[in-house]
Amino acid sequence: MKKILPIKNLREEIKIPGDKSISHRAVMLASLADTPVEIENFLAGADCLSTISCMKKMGVDIQIGEKILVTGNGLFGLREPSDILDAGNSGTTLRLLLGLTAPQNFLVTFTGDSSLRQRPMARVIKPLTEMGASIFGRNDNKNLPITVLKPEKKLRGITYKMPVASAQVKSAIILAALYAENPTTIIEPYPSRNHTEKMLQAFDANIQTVGNEIKIFPAEKLTAPEKIIVPGDISSAAYWLVLATILKNSCVIIKNVGINETRTGIIDILKKMGAQIEILNAQESGGELFADLKVTSSKLRGVEFGGEMIPRLIDEIPALAVAAAFAEGDTIINDVGELRVKETDRLAAIVEEFNKISPNSFEATENSLKIHGGNKKIFAECKTFADHRMAMSLSIFGAAADGVAIDDSDCVKISYPNFFEFLG
Repeated sequence: MKKILPIKNLREEIKIPGDKSISHRAVMLASLADTPVEIENFLAGADCLSTISCMKKMGVDIQIGEKILVTGNGLFGLREPSDILDAGNSGTTLRLLLGLTAPQNFLVTFTGDSSLRQRPMARVIKPLTEMGASIFGRNDNKNLPITVLKPEKKLRGITYKMPVASAQVKSAIILAALYAENPTTIIEPYPSRNHTEKMLQAFDANIQTVGNEIKIFPAEKLTAPEKIIVPGDISSAAYWLVLATILKNSCVIIKNVGINETRTGIIDILKKMGAQIEILNAQESGGELFADLKVTSSKLRGVEFGGEMIPRLIDEIPALAVAAAFAEGDTIINDVGELRVKETDRLAAIVEEFNKISPNSFEATENSLKIHGGNKKIFAECKTFADHRMAMSLSIFGAAADGVAIDDSDCVKISYPNFFEFLG
């Protein structure tokens, strides 16, 4: 058990790790180019290292140092791996590589850890199969292990209306569409994070977005930039945004945070709740905006939200739930059934574990979360379910309350290896 003690305030400048989503995509797309790409501020967490391991097994030269140097073999240069590809705990690695390997001229089998093996992949495999891919999972949910066979013929472009906004599913289709015989169109119910689209445009791919519709044209090659600077991960910044807001006499500047418009829902909702957050020194690199975020203590009020806001902050909901516990009144978060198929059932985990710290404050339905703010907080021993976002959210919850002990602190290495250096 790791014990987190209460802290009085937070007053410092914080540099957060590189964005996990962008780090994954930078390595994958650089692997499809034929000139070297230097990746700066890469997140060397377990998930992104799983992506590197898989790409190396498919013949890509990747040098790991202070910066990452990727020398790909071109769009059509991936090779059949001699071993099973292990995605570890990384849903992003698995889902995106299902799309990337679906059109390849070879066979590949994927596995993962015990958590990833329980996560259904049917919704990724369905559109890829419609394109002509041959992919076989363990059961009707298409759980791991999953084998991708060489397709009988070139994949065909399709028009796919996504039932749920999901950046990972969308990205898998986009990567497969680069190799198709004709254009592919994806229609989302709401815009999800668009890192794949932005980075592909930086690699000179022909990809067009109008509203909720994305059109991808087949590519003959990708032209890589010499360098990709990965901005700080707003999902990692979320914990400090919340903690500095709810702790009295706090003022924090979080440096070089990615502020992609599809990811800033956490800022918008905290502001709606009454948080004081300033965006300073905005810059751009590789199509991605980043800036410093200044946040000071604020009195929060409960809000209700859902719908198109959810894809913009799905990973930050556990941290937002902590903020809501310190707000005045109730907060209602709708349309969050997606949380039930993350590293754990996060809706169930939030209710079970957060109520130990603030009893009778959290309740959930199949698709919503309700938080009663302002209730008494107590010290508690809590389970993380080996879920990095649960571990960090419980930690800031305890730090702002009467402390907490968590059963697994190592799981934060997936996305934020030095998280406890700042929190203690």
